[in-house]
Amino acid sequence: MKPIADRVIIKPAPAEEKTKGGIIIPDTAKEKPQRGEVVAVGPGKDGNLMTVQVGDIVLYGKYSGQEIHYEGVDYLIMREDDILCVV
Repeated sequence: MKPIADRVIIKPAPAEEKTKGGIIIPDTAKEKPQRGEVVAVGPGKDGNLMTVQVGDIVLYGKYSGQEIHYEGVDYLIMREDDILCVV
């Protein structure tokens, strides 16, 4: 997959299975991850270069991006503006 313009493809981190105290979280109570790894970056838009790179670990808003399923893996496609920071 190759994103266009200022879009980025992110592979979300898996949801937490346990709390720090050791309590197992059921599937219905798991929160959506807000962290992921950049797997593809578009060329940019209107002459602006992209600031994130493939392999960066990023934080993004809870409801950011469009979820897609490609070749058995879940990804998010979002604009670079939806990324909050690089970790």
